[in-house]
Amino acid sequence: MNKYLLGIYTPEGPVPPPEVLGPIMKGVADVIQEAKDAGAWVFNGGLHAPSTATVLRRKDGDVLMTDGPFIEGKEYLGGFTIVQAPDLDGALEWGRKLAQVIGLPIEVRPFVDDSGRFAEPTGR
Repeated sequence: MNKYLLGIYTPEGPVPPPEVLGPIMKGVADVIQEAKDAGAWVFNGGLHAPSTATVLRRKDGDVLMTDGPFIEGKEYLGGFTIVQAPDLDGALEWGRKLAQVIGLPIEVRPFVDDSGRFAEPTGR
């Protein structure tokens, strides 16, 4: 089984009101439970806004620290789910389920395999 990141891209702006966000979060919880029941779920989590980020950069033998995001943008990685699937098609199916309930773009990317080599993504 390969591991895949399902990245949830969130637009800048205010958080939706509870009457909008509540059903979305219920749908996410349902998909996560389905993935757990199927043995596909590895880990998931939400992230605070990019303004809370701290970036560390090596420079001249030292590490510099700056507040704020690495890249400014109108969308940012707002959360993620890690799943294991036999191939890209399996991971894309979990991504589709999340996209259906969240309504935001979901980026699916394979992890590097345990040996440190880039696994050949299969499927599609």
